[in-house]
This record gives sequence, C-alpha cells and structure tokens, in this order.
Amino acid sequence: MELTGAAWRKSSRSNSSGGNCVEVADNLPDVVAVRDSKDPHGPALTFDPYAWRIFVTGVARRHSV
Repeated sequence: MELTGAAWRKSSRSNSSGGNCVEVADNLPDVVAVRDSKDPHGPALTFDPYAWRIFVTGVARRHSV
C-alpha cells in the first residue's frame, strides 16, 4: 500500500527517552496507518478507519477505569 502523503504523529503521551513509540497517520482517505517510530522506513500496519476508531475507543475506556 502506498502511504505517500501520510502525516505521521506520535501520541502526546509518548516518552521520547523510552523509544517505545508508535506513530499514526490518520489523514489518508481510506486507511489509518501505524508504524514503529524507531523504524520510519520499515513496515506499517493499516486499519480500516472504523476499526481504528473502535480500537482507540476501547483503549481509552480501559485506561479511564
């Protein structure tokens, strides 16, 4: 999948000293992409936007408990 034009961003909760960060590009038309911030030229996982929204909602609920 071509990810040219992806605007990658890290979570505001990422710790730059730990090196365990992921980046997300959610500006693409039909997909949300996720990659390892330490390997920006490596592989990326892609998700349907609806599936990504469900995942993020679930994580947010889990952390608010």
